Amino acid sequence: MFESLSDRFEGIFGRLRSRGRLGDAEVDEVLREIRLALLEADVNFVVVRGFVARIRERCVGADLSQSLTPAQQVIKIVHEELVNTLGSETLRVTYAPRPPTVVLLAGLQGSGKTTAAAKLGRWFKQQGRNPLLVGADLQRPAAVEQLRVLGGQAGVPVFSEASDPVTVARRGLEEARRLGRDVLVVDTAGRLAIDEQLMDEVRRISKEIEPNYTFLVIDAMIGQDAVATAEAFHQTLALDGVIVTKLDGDARGGAVLSVQEVVGRPVAFASVGEKLGDFDLFHPDRMASRILGMGDVLTLIEKAEEAYDQDVAAKAASRLMEGQFSLEDFLEQMQQLKKMGPLQGLVSMIPGIPKELKQAQVDDRELGRVEAIIRSMTPQERRDPTVINGSRRQRIANGSGSTTSEVNLLLKQFKEMQRMMKTMGVAPRGKKGKKGGKGRVTPRLRDVKALRELQRTGELSGVPGIPGLPGLPGMPPGGGE
Repeated sequence: MFESLSDRFEGIFGRLRSRGRLGDAEVDEVLREIRLALLEADVNFVVVRGFVARIRERCVGADLSQSLTPAQQVIKIVHEELVNTLGSETLRVTYAPRPPTVVLLAGLQGSGKTTAAAKLGRWFKQQGRNPLLVGADLQRPAAVEQLRVLGGQAGVPVFSEASDPVTVARRGLEEARRLGRDVLVVDTAGRLAIDEQLMDEVRRISKEIEPNYTFLVIDAMIGQDAVATAEAFHQTLALDGVIVTKLDGDARGGAVLSVQEVVGRPVAFASVGEKLGDFDLFHPDRMASRILGMGDVLTLIEKAEEAYDQDVAAKAASRLMEGQFSLEDFLEQMQQLKKMGPLQGLVSMIPGIPKELKQAQVDDRELGRVEAIIRSMTPQERRDPTVINGSRRQRIANGSGSTTSEVNLLLKQFKEMQRMMKTMGVAPRGKKGKKGGKGRVTPRLRDVKALRELQRTGELSGVPGIPGLPGLPGMPPGGGE
């Protein structure tokens, strides 16, 4: 998402950093490029005009911070204005004092409402709630059945019946109260275009169930039409926010940048993939950082915390510190990594990753190939790869459906990774140490401090260029010195 806009901003700011002093003419040139970049990203022209005007007002004649260069100051202003345009703050969901908290979803047909309803139900369940989904879309064939299937995958029950949408919504609310469910998500019917029948139906449903939140579900790929759709629904329903779907399929993202300022309602949730887990609260500050190529470390950390098994991570860290990290441990870590989602999406969140690596096609199937190779090894070979000779390599290649060259490459990369770990923070002591001992491993304190400082300042960049760093499967390996 936002690939084209991010690329344009990266080029603009790259040229900006090469200039020592910025006068009015230079600022105007930058603003002209920003305006074109936003228009090409399908951002509403009214939003673009206001966005550029605010940046000009803050840049021209402003006292620049002594701690920042003029170029850094302009980038800082653009980032702040992007955050404001995207909605400033993340939605804070407040629950009704008398359950259930009712959420009504509306939108056009094909916008992804039914899938969004299931994803939202799963999200509420992760927050410790007990949601109930209501299938009030009786217009589209199999819509209710689709919701039942998705609800089953999410572990959230679904209520519906063969009557009319308003009655289904009312009965669903009664069912939620009877079962003690504290959140109710109502999926309504859509049309191919806005019409009076659609508006009247969703208006009557809203009046019947009195929702605490009314979200409009829009497809990020419809561009400017998203703004017109949002305005029409807002006049009828008084929206509380917008759920943007298919954000992973739109490289421009103009709809996301336009809705909040034109309609006055923020993007509340974003769907960035087909899986039920590819859904979360929309964070304007994080999205602004990603658009400007600054990465999204917080989301990356949250994904890791959600996906990683704490016991597995602690075990791997302990074995790493003891210098006993094996291919078996590597396989376990790879399984944890796969839970975090597609590698391409993870790469885009890392600050400082070169443009070439972001654009490289990261093939997740490579993880499966590596997994097959490791699983074709015996337990002894996984613990001690040095025992793998020519005949063993051939057996492993045959068992995994790969070639001996691919087996050799994996073993080489794993060996380089072990060497890198030793140089970055783990050093053996004992046999050659002055105090002797039994090979105890201790971290190099100065290296650990250096890494923490890089993480704190956000300068942990250029990771692919660290000497000896093996590339992730499907990604280019580390560079030279």
